Amino acid sequence: MRRLLFLIWKELLELRQDKRMLPIVFVAPILQLIVLGYAATTDVQNVPVIVADADRSAASRDLVQRFEGSPYFTVTSVVSNVNEVVSNLEDGRAWMALSIPVGYGQKVGAGRPTAVQVVADGTDANSTNIALGYASTLVAGYAQELAFARVPGGRPPGGLQADVRVWFNPQLESKFFMIPGVLAILLIVMTIVLASMGIVREKELGTLEQLNVTPLRRWELIVGKLLPYGLIGAVDIFLVTGVAVLWFKVPLLGSFPLLFCLSLVFLLSTLGLGLFVSTISDNQQQAMMTAVFFFLTPMIYLSGFVFPIENMPAAIQPLTYLIPLRYYLVIVRGIFLKGVGLDVLWPQALALLVWGVAILGLATLRSTKRAT
Repeated sequence: MRRLLFLIWKELLELRQDKRMLPIVFVAPILQLIVLGYAATTDVQNVPVIVADADRSAASRDLVQRFEGSPYFTVTSVVSNVNEVVSNLEDGRAWMALSIPVGYGQKVGAGRPTAVQVVADGTDANSTNIALGYASTLVAGYAQELAFARVPGGRPPGGLQADVRVWFNPQLESKFFMIPGVLAILLIVMTIVLASMGIVREKELGTLEQLNVTPLRRWELIVGKLLPYGLIGAVDIFLVTGVAVLWFKVPLLGSFPLLFCLSLVFLLSTLGLGLFVSTISDNQQQAMMTAVFFFLTPMIYLSGFVFPIENMPAAIQPLTYLIPLRYYLVIVRGIFLKGVGLDVLWPQALALLVWGVAILGLATLRSTKRAT
């Protein structure tokens, strides 16, 4: 027992002397609990809704105001052109569309049956189911108010119904939403961890210093170290996409060459992040802990992989723009389920490219500085 206590005391002393490990093991869990405690929620609120109001009557504006007054919906715009509805749903600016037909106001005023169409983006099956439930309840409650309002006048109550349609994932299969996201998670975990560990291992073995004194230029050394992990990531794209399509039957409606090219852009950011982790770590243990606690875990929870970003508190949502996984998830789910192309996804592709060049440049500068 005495020997065991000495061994435990020795480990604690070594942990105390490792100044970089202390914040990882004590500060990172607290920060993650505070941030994720607010962000990790399955509640659905502020669903962005685009309204196609072809009637433009007092009755249609009254219905739109019901959606605007609901805490579950945020009316982003009211349009007359159906093409705007399609583009908003395709690029993710709206999750749901409310279409009010011509003659809606006259039918409501006359107490005749009428219907409004609710179109939902079904890529996130769970959130879509909940949002559709909110919309159906709101329309049914509004129809009941209209019916009660007509009773004193002796006119028969008119029936207002919501004609619900789901796009992109009509069966609301949750695996169609999750599996493309898993492709993104596998790529980011594999490449960040492998890149950071591979370079730090050279430090621990002392071979990095030997490489630094060879005729190899700095950029050649970095490319030589990162390219193998990039090739592994490229092979993983083929493997995981094949399993998703052939085994899980996830529809790949878009272009695979586009998916592959944009995935390579994503790998640029993950490999740069792995190199950056290696520049702030002295050993493999530090690199692993830093990659997992400071980067991977917050990225996974705050990127929209599990919890919709729109449901997160307003103070946290700006942080998600710093996460490359956020942009890649829009790309991979857009190509898989919506079949959209670069004309829709270019903002996310540009953000990934800028993020990748920036982090790779920063990591290269830090690496060069440390080497000199």
